[in-house]
Amino acid sequence: MTTSALTVAVLGPGGIGGLVGALLARDGHRVVCLAGEETAAVLRRDGLLLESKRYGEFTAPVEADTRLREPVDVLFVTVKQTALAAALGRVPPDVLGDAVVIPLLNGLDHLAVIRGRYPAGEVVAGTIRVEATRTSPGRIVHTSPFADVELAAPPSELADRLRHSGLGVSVRDDETVMLWDKLVFLAPFALLTTRHRTDIGTVRTQHRPELLAVLDEITAVARAAGAAATTDGVLSFFDRAPQTMKSSMQRDAEAGRPLELDAIGGAVLRAATAHGVGTPVTARLVAEVGRAAHQEL
Repeated sequence: MTTSALTVAVLGPGGIGGLVGALLARDGHRVVCLAGEETAAVLRRDGLLLESKRYGEFTAPVEADTRLREPVDVLFVTVKQTALAAALGRVPPDVLGDAVVIPLLNGLDHLAVIRGRYPAGEVVAGTIRVEATRTSPGRIVHTSPFADVELAAPPSELADRLRHSGLGVSVRDDETVMLWDKLVFLAPFALLTTRHRTDIGTVRTQHRPELLAVLDEITAVARAAGAAATTDGVLSFFDRAPQTMKSSMQRDAEAGRPLELDAIGGAVLRAATAHGVGTPVTARLVAEVGRAAHQEL
C-alpha cells in the first residue's frame, strides 16, 4: 500500500458503507461503490450525500458499478448478513487481486464465509459502532456522535488513512475478543429495541430488569468464548448512549426488511450451546422477534 490516494471499493453503500465511502472520497481517495443498477445509477449521477452533526453535510463524488471490474487497494464489505451471499457475487476473486478486505458486518459467522472466498490473509476482521441510515439511494444520515472502527491487526498505514478521513480507529490484537466486545452490546441492543419497538433510552429505563438479565447471559457466553466482558462494563455503554438511539435491526423491522436475527441473536445462542451456557431470556427474545417478523410478512 503506497502513500498516494487509495482506490477503495465499497460493497453495499448503505448506512455504514455510504458513510465510510463519503468520508474517504472527501479525503481524496477514489471510491467505487458496488450496488444494484438503480442505486449505482443514482450514485454515478449524484454522488453520496452525507448529513451528519459530526461531519457536516456534504456531497462526495464517487464511481459506481454493479460489479468490480479492476483490482483495488481496499474492499469494504458493508452489506447486511442477510444479503452477503448474493452480494459477494459482485466481487469476483480473480478481479479483486491482493486487496485488503475489511468486513464491517454484525455477528461472528461472516468471517469464515468471506475467508472462504478471498485469500484469508488479506481479510482483516473489523467492527464499527455507529448509527447511520440510508434514507434513499446515495443519501446517508449519520445520527450518533461517534463512528468508531476497530480492526484486528490491519496494515498500520491503512489505519492512519481511515483516521485521517475522520473515522475513529482502534487496532486490536485478538479478533475473537474484538467481535465479542461488539456483540455483547449489539445483541441486547438489537433484540430489546426490536422486541419492544422503542429506543435505547426506554429500554434502559422501562425494561431495565430484562436488559440486566440479557446482559448477564450474553457476557457469560462472551467470557466462555475468551472475552473479558462484564455486565457492568456493557451497561455503562448503554447508559451513556444517546437516548433516542435505535438499532439497525429495529429500523429493518420498521421498514419490513429482512432481519439479521440469525447473525446477531443466533450467533449468541450457537456459542452458548457450544460452551454450555444457559441463555433462556436471550432465547425467548430471539423467538419473539422472529415470530413478530414472520407475522408481519
